[in-house]
Amino acid sequence: MRLGFLGDVMGRAGRNAVLDNIGHLKSSLGIDFLIINVENAAGGFGITTALVNDFMDAGADCLTTGNHAFDQRDDLGVFETEPAMIRPANYPSSCPGRGAALLAGGGELQVLVVQVLGQRFMNPIDDPVSAIERELDGLVLGQDADAIVIDVHAEASSEKYALGHYLDGRVTAVVGSHTHVPTADFQVLPGGTAFHSDAGMCGDYDSVIGMEKAGPVESMVSKMRSGRMVPASGPATICGTVIDSDPKTGLAQAVYPLRLGGRLAETLPPRR
Repeated sequence: MRLGFLGDVMGRAGRNAVLDNIGHLKSSLGIDFLIINVENAAGGFGITTALVNDFMDAGADCLTTGNHAFDQRDDLGVFETEPAMIRPANYPSSCPGRGAALLAGGGELQVLVVQVLGQRFMNPIDDPVSAIERELDGLVLGQDADAIVIDVHAEASSEKYALGHYLDGRVTAVVGSHTHVPTADFQVLPGGTAFHSDAGMCGDYDSVIGMEKAGPVESMVSKMRSGRMVPASGPATICGTVIDSDPKTGLAQAVYPLRLGGRLAETLPPRR
């Protein structure tokens, strides 16, 4: 089974690049199940119902979010109405939506996707380990789910690594999001879990983590806020992670980086 994960979609540039290429990526690379982090898709802050529909219609199989999940206050109902849309599992239970989804992954295959927020350098949030254990309770990889993917939306690489090793052998993949910077540490851990501390951003890299660079640079130099941040609108690079898993055990066999278009050097996994 081949799983795809696309990192944080940033603004119009990122979402147009992703929407225009979902079908091609799935067919050309043989991706059976595609997860997309969409928490920055609406002007850099949150997601709207219309955009959720666009991503699902284009071929996304699951949408994850993060700390900006609820920024679009008028569109929170989509977290209840779209089964393939999840928010961090360690948000309070009073928040709309769910932190995990068991979804069809082609044929009779079932994929469980869970998302948590990290605690280090983030707003105060409940324990991600307890949230993951709650979502995995009673589930056996390779039996109850053909694949299990954890999206760790976190600032600190150390926290992502700790969760990766903690879950090694119990899930198919632990993939990080949030920093908007693709890392080069993709690997299969000793127990058979694929790990990538950050899949990167789908957006314009001639920017400061996806925002037009003048404002953030001026703020850093002057130590004064210089106005509202606006997503950069140049050519976008699609960044993500592709995982091949054993359909019998659910464990990872290989993991590859994905970069396509824009400013970053292109790298694609081998075709199946």
